[in-house]
Amino acid sequence: MEAVAGFFTQFFDIYLILPAVLGVAWGIIGGSMPGISPSITMALLLPFTYALEPSFAIVLLASTYVGAEYGGSIPAILIRTPGTNAAAASVLDGYEMNRQGKAGLALGISLYSGVIGSLVGLSLLVMLSGPLAQLALAFTPPAYFALGVLGLSVIVSLSGESLVKGLIAALFGLMVSTIGTDPVSGISRYTFGLSDLLSGIQPILVMVGLFALSELLRQASNTEDTRVKAAPRIEFPDNKLKKRLILPQSIGALFGGFEGVMPGAGGTVASFMSYNEARRWSKKPDEFGKGSPEGIAAPETANNTVAETSLIPLLSFGIPGSNSTAILLGGFLIHGLVPGPLLFARSGDVINDLYVGIFIAAIALLVIGIMIMPACIWLVNRPRPYLNAFILALIMSGIYSINNSLFELSVMLVAGVIGYFMRLLKFPFLPTVLGLVLGFMIESNFRRSLLLSGDDYSIFLTDSISLILLSLAALFIIGSLSRRLLQMLFRQLKTKVTDTTD
Repeated sequence: MEAVAGFFTQFFDIYLILPAVLGVAWGIIGGSMPGISPSITMALLLPFTYALEPSFAIVLLASTYVGAEYGGSIPAILIRTPGTNAAAASVLDGYEMNRQGKAGLALGISLYSGVIGSLVGLSLLVMLSGPLAQLALAFTPPAYFALGVLGLSVIVSLSGESLVKGLIAALFGLMVSTIGTDPVSGISRYTFGLSDLLSGIQPILVMVGLFALSELLRQASNTEDTRVKAAPRIEFPDNKLKKRLILPQSIGALFGGFEGVMPGAGGTVASFMSYNEARRWSKKPDEFGKGSPEGIAAPETANNTVAETSLIPLLSFGIPGSNSTAILLGGFLIHGLVPGPLLFARSGDVINDLYVGIFIAAIALLVIGIMIMPACIWLVNRPRPYLNAFILALIMSGIYSINNSLFELSVMLVAGVIGYFMRLLKFPFLPTVLGLVLGFMIESNFRRSLLLSGDDYSIFLTDSISLILLSLAALFIIGSLSRRLLQMLFRQLKTKVTDTTD
């Protein structure tokens, strides 16, 4: 009873309501702008969280993630341009409903399903994160090293079509993480005599440059102009349609919950898988692709469920499984909070505030989604150069405001240019972020373990948790490589069959 009373006390605390509402509003606006993904929306906000209290800042960023996942469906339905990657599946039937004059209903189904997905995802987050964090006291330096290796093993599934490019991107992040002061000896490394590099390069500078600035550079040559002919009003489904949507929403919640806890999967995979299964189990599969309400409900429930369940590996093990959770990880680190097994023991109050804040955000999503719709439609109609100029000014002022440092601004600009060329060459960003964030943890705990064991490498195998995590990392790598090999063989076989037929 005391826990329930404490929850409702926090629920009505203006200290948590304010960041949750502001985060959802900003997330919807950012998600509704094509090309501005949830991670970019969060990255734009990240520099301004330095001066905030930890709970306020974390709830603000997490609520932005929740709002952005819904906001991406707005341009997907209105102009056939998904605002986020996860909203791509919503284009298939959402835009068709728009062409049929049912844009308001499509937007209503998206919002309704998004709220349901958020609540389901929050329930899974609360139920699973706590038990996993009970391992906190059993973690030793070898176990932390193995945990970092497990995090890096995710790179195999995050490398896209080219594993080599993913490994190169990860090595780049690891190299950047070594700049600064040695964690054991205290000797400066790769600073080139610059005092500004003694403390290393802050992940936030690289994240904002890679995700936000590089996207602006990429869009600078995009002259495509999209317009919304009419400003629709949200129309929610009636009771009959709600009953029809129960099955696709359940499928979306199932895949969203499963894919969210799998690093590297994310909302995009969950959305398309739930869309496919919803069509398979639908009583009206022929309507899919032609304006089916179920084709909107399933992917929207899935990607909004992922917004919460993707926090499970981040909070429990400190492993960001997506670009957005990597940005949220940066928010934790800014305030001296290290996600992982000890987070629940050391900063349980922040975790509780995060749960309550996400719950408030899920409820506020319904109200704010209706209120902010006219502003989102107006933003969708703005010329791209004006939006890009505004975002660039926001990025520059935000980074400079952190420490009033032109050097940090320069680092961010360099990271943006590097990110632009990575986009052109199709290098994935997340392996770089993982290497940058996990590099220090891997190196420091590896060397501490050897100091404890007297340079005996068997310590990583005699520690039970370390052995389990290293085994999981090996299985993950072997499984991912096997899947890649089978896909390659299948493509080659398909090509041979096609050539023989011709």
